[in-house]
Amino acid sequence: MEKTKTRNFNIFLQLTKRHLLVFFKSKMTVLYTLLVPIIVFVIYILFLKDLEMGTVKSVLSSYNIAFDGTSELGRTLTGIVDSWMLSGILAVTSVTVSIQTNYIFVRDKDQGINRDFSSSPISGGILIASYFIFNFIVTALISFIFLLIAFLYLYCNGEFVYDFVDFIAILGTLSLSVISSTLMMVFICSFIKKESSLTSIIAIFSSAIGFLIGAYMPMGMLPLSIQWACAFLPPTHCCGLYRYVFLAKPFSNLQVLAADINGGSEIIEALSGTFGFNLNFFGAEITPGFMTLFIIAFIIIFIILNILAGNNLTKISGGEPKFKFKRKNK
Repeated sequence: MEKTKTRNFNIFLQLTKRHLLVFFKSKMTVLYTLLVPIIVFVIYILFLKDLEMGTVKSVLSSYNIAFDGTSELGRTLTGIVDSWMLSGILAVTSVTVSIQTNYIFVRDKDQGINRDFSSSPISGGILIASYFIFNFIVTALISFIFLLIAFLYLYCNGEFVYDFVDFIAILGTLSLSVISSTLMMVFICSFIKKESSLTSIIAIFSSAIGFLIGAYMPMGMLPLSIQWACAFLPPTHCCGLYRYVFLAKPFSNLQVLAADINGGSEIIEALSGTFGFNLNFFGAEITPGFMTLFIIAFIIIFIILNILAGNNLTKISGGEPKFKFKRKNK
């Protein structure tokens, strides 16, 4: 029994290594996967940032306060805007990277590579687990790389205000986001049999997800019915949780600075309404604690769904599944 467990574990490691080697062997695929969040980040810097800062300046001007980007208040406000957008891009990154990474097992089905696996003494459960871990590793790695880019940008602009506790909270949020995104995307893509179909889905999904989860624009700008529908999407809660851990310290600093400003509390209320992190769910305000519970519940549900639909990962296009998920090695 012990030898069987060791053998299965070694097979699992070799399969995971194989998927990683296939993925990283294609430099264009790796580059494209990493470029998706970076392109959005560049678009924000070149075009969207001025639009978002215009909202801040409009709020200040209504209280006869001129925006000064060199002052401590100005840097804090700019940091709030930057952190709001960067946290949204991070939430999108977990989803888009995960769905793009799934091309490995979709291609294995499409090209019948699974037939080679099925002719060898490999448990179907081990193969499926290797696809999950491979997707998780790639998604976590690229998400972490972009997190470092975000930190570097905030530091270079004098807006980095996070301590060790904040960093741990951000890493915890990143882990929840990556796990939930991986489970969701693997489950969805397990029903896709052709690479061409996956390519089309990636294009549509990557374009729409940022708007649906409120990453690029406040959720309040969407129709109420769409807001409520999007509140059922786990990435929406991941986005809100990211923004909570990113914006808690900047807003705390703003409260101190605004204490000596006429209308300071109203300014904070107006800005938190636009650049806040709470969600509206059928008229109720969803707090970060509820967001965390929702994500954990979602993870549990999709673990069960992926187990039930596990055979879809090992199907060969146009054929029957070559594995049974509960198959045991003898």
